[in-house]
Amino acid sequence: MTRMKGNNIAVIIFLVAASCGCRDITVPKPRGYFRIDLPEHDYVAFDNSLPGAGSINASFEFPVYGELSFEDDEGKAEAGWFNIRFPSYRAQIHLTYMDIRNDLEELMEQTYRLNVKNHIIKADAINEQLIIDPERKVYGILYDLRGNTATAVQFFATDSVRHYLRGSLYFSSAPNSDSLAPVIRFFREDIIHLIETLEWNDKQF
Repeated sequence: MTRMKGNNIAVIIFLVAASCGCRDITVPKPRGYFRIDLPEHDYVAFDNSLPGAGSINASFEFPVYGELSFEDDEGKAEAGWFNIRFPSYRAQIHLTYMDIRNDLEELMEQTYRLNVKNHIIKADAINEQLIIDPERKVYGILYDLRGNTATAVQFFATDSVRHYLRGSLYFSSAPNSDSLAPVIRFFREDIIHLIETLEWNDKQF
């Protein structure tokens, strides 16, 4: 009887071990994100003759897959304010052009306060890249904000005498630096191209 009982226990242990060996073990998978298909970089010249663009004394190249708009999200227009919108990616580059009227220091402080300082709390880091091109008289700073901030790329450019342009990349979605990383890199290249093709239109005030 004891021997029979021992054999039964051995069989039970064998069956339990066998069943464990065949069981699928759930392993946590790394977080994944939907693939985002991005177009080839291609550009077109900004046209100052467009309605609403007359106050922008600058020219540059912007993406052909972007839509120019001289109105804000509420349909209001203000001189010098315009956007390059990318509806398919829920993104837009907000741009503001201003003529300098002995207020360059104030404009730079305003740009830092509105476009950078307000995002410091949520930013993991802010990297600054100087923009210096004496031949085109283009000087400024490109800001890269790391982390889950509402904006990831900011810049301002000026000739330091008459012209001032600032811009910022925004997404109409909850900020997630991991999932948006490929798109941020993509539009950052477009912003750099805009800066590299920037020319001032020296009209008299």
